[in-house]
Amino acid sequence: MSAVSQIRWSNACRAVGTAVILAVGLIAGSVARADEESPALRPYHKAVDRSVDLALMYLARSQADNPAHDGSFADWNGQTNAVTGLVGMAFLAKGYRPGAPPYGEVINRCIDYILSTPTKNGYLGMRGGKMYEHSIATLFLSEVSGMVDSDRQQRIDHVLPRALKVIIDAQNAPKTDVVDNGGWRYEPDSKDSDMSVTGWCIMALRSARLNGAPVPTSAINNALAYVDRCRDPQGTVRYAAKGDYWYARRGYMVRTPRTVQLSAAALLCRKLSGREEKDINRTLADHILKSLHPTDLFSQEASGGHIEYATYYSAQAMFQMGDAHWEKFAETMYKFLLARQHNNGAWFQEGKGEVYPTAMYTLALAVSYRQLPIYQR
Repeated sequence: MSAVSQIRWSNACRAVGTAVILAVGLIAGSVARADEESPALRPYHKAVDRSVDLALMYLARSQADNPAHDGSFADWNGQTNAVTGLVGMAFLAKGYRPGAPPYGEVINRCIDYILSTPTKNGYLGMRGGKMYEHSIATLFLSEVSGMVDSDRQQRIDHVLPRALKVIIDAQNAPKTDVVDNGGWRYEPDSKDSDMSVTGWCIMALRSARLNGAPVPTSAINNALAYVDRCRDPQGTVRYAAKGDYWYARRGYMVRTPRTVQLSAAALLCRKLSGREEKDINRTLADHILKSLHPTDLFSQEASGGHIEYATYYSAQAMFQMGDAHWEKFAETMYKFLLARQHNNGAWFQEGKGEVYPTAMYTLALAVSYRQLPIYQR
């Protein structure tokens, strides 16, 4: 029997996951959060706490106000497994747990919505987001496994091993070009790969492995080999290992930019997987800092119009780097986000609504709480 078919979310795996969760809780209670370790960031502590609390209140209201009452959220971006998973993780990132007041039922409804996905083979990308949706939903289920009641745990035990198998099978799907080996793209049977989808898949596998699932070492190593092939000599990261993609936009063929989130995703994947080649990691981190904009955090060009995505990945990556890299990035991020949060607790972006940006920015602000296993240094 192959390593893939042997993946099971067993009682032993859940015991490991529970131990990790308890350890994280002890860490959060006994160790100063990262911002408190930095005199430059300490003045933002109360403002960030208030911002996160307001954002979570908004997200809870958005779920309650959704006429569907199915656990998803009240704007068009909130009807996917991806956004529902991101929102659920936003609550976990502040230390809230399923079933426990005040937000336990909000988290439970996020879990139930994802588990209600009509799928027979474990593929969770059925609500519009393809492998993005699948890997983010898998990441959320992995992070929450071991925290839930026995009924939900049984349902997670049924879905999660199959969801992980979808990721590993998709990685092993034959690719047209050998440089794409080890990565992922939009569909489970895609014949090519890109850095953006690959980053989320690595996050899901890393979380599952931390939680006790027997994710093959070869899956992580092959994925990181793909990530490294996406780097270029200038220290930036391309959208794909085989070069630049060209796509139609407003009647013209344009090249996919080397956006800052690609470098951040590559850095995060390397750090989470224990790749500590300091020259490579420092080059990627320095590129993120050089991309900072004095008033907009990242320019339209630097983020490719996806500033919430760039902020999320950069916050995680720079937190993993720590010290001066985190301090400089965090101070700039705090000023940007605190000034732009609306009175209702949300952040709004044209074409993306409020729920998705609010979830992403909340996760970026909450990284230093160190409440999620995936956020641990």
